[in-house]
Amino acid sequence: MEKSELFSVLKTRFEQNMHRHKGLAWADVFRKLNKNGKTVSVLLKMEQSGGEPDVLGADDKQGFLFCDCAKESPKERRSFCYDADALASRKEHKPKNDALSAAAEIGAELMDEALYYKLQLVESVDLKTSSWVKTPDEVRRLGGAIFCDRRYNRVFTYHNGAESYYASRGFRTFLWL
Repeated sequence: MEKSELFSVLKTRFEQNMHRHKGLAWADVFRKLNKNGKTVSVLLKMEQSGGEPDVLGADDKQGFLFCDCAKESPKERRSFCYDADALASRKEHKPKNDALSAAAEIGAELMDEALYYKLQLVESVDLKTSSWVKTPDEVRRLGGAIFCDRRYNRVFTYHNGAESYYASRGFRTFLWL
């Protein structure tokens, strides 16, 4: 996918989902995007890995917030354990990667619980899947990790061993422009 094609996809998604970013204009996003090649390459990786990134808001200090808005956790990012330590701890049946490392390879950050809930306020996602979210250090030190989903018209946060992985659990990323 070339830069112009990515911009076209992002513009169409932006215009078709104005409820995600009320009061913002594509022209402002495009102007800033056009000046930031590094962000464009990250957005391209987010798109190519199935994240369907879109603007979720803006902040005077940090700029525009792009988040993975795919209806379900991206298929290309599922069946990963939480982080590199969890991956290393598995003796057999290791997943192909871990969520934190894969997010870093994309160049984005793993959503935290608060951002995941913010996304769920404007868009119902993960109705059949779940997504790892950035886990607080105190939980991770004890071997756990947290993930979220939406069921029964509610958003839930759960815990699991960080080394666990499931075909229906992936991860979502974000990036500031």
